[in-house]
Amino acid sequence: MSVLEMKVPSPGESITEVEIATWLVKDGDYVEKDQPIAEVDSDKATLELPAEQSGVITLKAEEGDVVQVGQVVCLIDMDAARPEGASAPAAEAPKQEEAPKAAEPAKQEAPKPAAPVAAPQTYATGAPSPAAKKILDEKGVDAGQVSGSGRDGRITKTDAELAAVPALGGSPATATGARTTTTTKLSVLRRKIAQRLVSVKNETAMLTTFNEVDMSEIFRLRKQYKEEFAQKHGVGLGFMSFFTKAVTRALQMYPDVNASIDGDFKVNYDFCDISIAVSGPKGLMVPVLRNAENMSFAGVEANIKDLATKVRDGKITVDEMTGGTFTITNGGTFGSMMSTPIINPPQSAILGMHNIIQRPVAVDGQVVIRPMMYVAMSYDHRIIDGKESVGFLVAVKEGIDNPVEILMGGDERKGLGL
Repeated sequence: MSVLEMKVPSPGESITEVEIATWLVKDGDYVEKDQPIAEVDSDKATLELPAEQSGVITLKAEEGDVVQVGQVVCLIDMDAARPEGASAPAAEAPKQEEAPKAAEPAKQEAPKPAAPVAAPQTYATGAPSPAAKKILDEKGVDAGQVSGSGRDGRITKTDAELAAVPALGGSPATATGARTTTTTKLSVLRRKIAQRLVSVKNETAMLTTFNEVDMSEIFRLRKQYKEEFAQKHGVGLGFMSFFTKAVTRALQMYPDVNASIDGDFKVNYDFCDISIAVSGPKGLMVPVLRNAENMSFAGVEANIKDLATKVRDGKITVDEMTGGTFTITNGGTFGSMMSTPIINPPQSAILGMHNIIQRPVAVDGQVVIRPMMYVAMSYDHRIIDGKESVGFLVAVKEGIDNPVEILMGGDERKGLGL
């Protein structure tokens, strides 16, 4: 009998454990080689675990279990023949056939008396003890709504302590509707994000500076060239390529924004690896555009599209999210008008984009309506001074307000690769 022990592979450097998020197959299923059998959460990403061989699988870990890298999580019996005509997983068909059989004995059983918990609740008519009355009065709970456990239905001190406080703005008698709660365990990824966000607030001197940008020229360029750009490059011309190009230019002008702290040392990077925040089914991910300073508009758009698709499909790898020297996040896609983004450690700064609103602004002494966006830059004041942070954001603004001259060298067609 040939049985393969499937062990948890290493998702990436420094990751020692993962959590079984979801089994995609059931115990006893027949699986094909390379078929995804589970989704595992690390502290950086959700990854699929493919079957290493074909055969019948035996699960050795439950959903929610935290397992070490290298630990056996399932067995695959490679000698087991695949059921004729069955598709993987093969366990689904038998369950549908067995269901009626399992129900037959239940029909012959004598009817069971209704469980006590299902009976309508009756309220005690017994009076509360003095101690119980005091507690109920402090809580604002009507004694008539409390079931007493004492002799003759008397409400005890314990009953009063356990009595639920009425909903705000109403008495227990007037509270209506479902009042259930659901408790679920946070995923490894969500717990790690929470830890990192708290550590950023506690361990950095984070400040935020704001500005606004005029999106008029970008709107014009996208409207004028969107079809030609898409036809030639196979991707749409979005906002993110303009912001990425503006950011990489500003990072080269203000190198300390493109730096990090390592103990008592400052590390400056001569490349711009831009982390792009993408919302996925498992939470916010930040895949990285490597050497974004060398990318064209089409290159930025194509890489962002590819990485965003991987995030949403759960196929992003740890390596694709590791590193990054600066982050861009766009809360405007969800309608945010203003926010203070939190730094993505160990980086020292992050740019927050927001929604675009048609607003009246003064241009050359005249009030005109323009598509405006607030932008925010959060930065670590330990390494970036106010002058640099403000200068950086002004440089980004220059690139967005006047992209043809600042980002395209004065030739918009050549700048867009047309």
